[in-house]
Amino acid sequence: MATASEPSERSDPSNSPAAGRKPEPPHAPFTADDYRSRLARAAGSAAAAGLDGLLIAPGPDLTYLTGYRPSATSERLTLLVIPATGPDPVLVVPTLEAPDAAHAPGAAALTLSDWTDGTDPYGVSAPLLAPGGRFGISDNAWAMHLLGLQRALPGTSYVALTEVLPMLRAVKDDRELARAEAAGAAADAAYGEILKARFAGRRESEVAADLAALLLQFGHSQVDFTVVGSGPNGADPHHRAGERVIEHGDMVVLDFGGLKHGYGSDTTRSVHVGEPTAEEQRVHDVVRAAQQAGRDAVRPGVACQEVDRAARAVITEAGYGDYFIHRTGHGIGVTTHEPPYMIEGEEQPMVPGMCFSVEPGIYLPGRFGVRIEDIVTVTEDGVRSFNNTSRELAVVE
Repeated sequence: MATASEPSERSDPSNSPAAGRKPEPPHAPFTADDYRSRLARAAGSAAAAGLDGLLIAPGPDLTYLTGYRPSATSERLTLLVIPATGPDPVLVVPTLEAPDAAHAPGAAALTLSDWTDGTDPYGVSAPLLAPGGRFGISDNAWAMHLLGLQRALPGTSYVALTEVLPMLRAVKDDRELARAEAAGAAADAAYGEILKARFAGRRESEVAADLAALLLQFGHSQVDFTVVGSGPNGADPHHRAGERVIEHGDMVVLDFGGLKHGYGSDTTRSVHVGEPTAEEQRVHDVVRAAQQAGRDAVRPGVACQEVDRAARAVITEAGYGDYFIHRTGHGIGVTTHEPPYMIEGEEQPMVPGMCFSVEPGIYLPGRFGVRIEDIVTVTEDGVRSFNNTSRELAVVE
């Protein structure tokens, strides 16, 4: 994990607020009331889904609901128990981590219950769960902890959170949107700078390192990925930047992002080293039209799958349908991949405040690939993009 200190508000190029919203620092801290509100919404969602409560393990859900990040994920049980109705949420923590938990931003909205080494953490947790209850549990909970709970309360049942409450973190409030917007603007700034770099004669890994450094320079605290797929490597959507030397005449897919102010960026542009061929330009034009069609399909009340349908239709009509081999988009927030997903069969209606990618692509095996990606948010009357660099095919040296 790469880290960097946050730049000042004055020097940060990504602090311009969205039109119509009162300017505020995108990293203004979330308050105890913010976390209390999130916990209340989570409890209400659990009740509406017919659950007796939610069990939240360390990871993005715990961070989102409490602001607490354990210093290290370990075999010791840490578990946030959110009853659907009744008592306040309880955070079960090892005694040695209780002081840190007590200082978490959302601690005022919680009751802490600690357990010491040598005692049974599941025995501590069991009284907090309704006997015979049905609970949603974080996808990333350790199997040993789930099995321990089942032994302590054999009549209980459990379902994965993304299955039963996939939209738990999907709709962002104004403060979250400000952070996501700042992350997108920082990624755009990194792209603007990488276009000035030389590509021909350099390894993919060198360009990837430049991108990572630029993300940090523009305020990211964490770089999650820097895909640099040149020539035939661009036909692999998740190609890891390797030692291939980029050549004149290559199409190069650049996909990069990470976290700024705790919220994710993720953008893709495809560039060409020297002038493209007519075919390369045509493929890029098709992807650009498909990406525009996908963004145009975003509006409240419309099913998520319509974004995929709109983008895919353009590529299929152009004769490249077999070479668009992934979904059109994914949600983004405190992680770079989360619900909702823009894919056929996802009938979840879009809601103002949802943030997700629109990223169609065409991948011609052994030859080259093209992808264009923006992070967008649903607004009351349509869509706003957090990535606003040119979608034209850029020619680099």
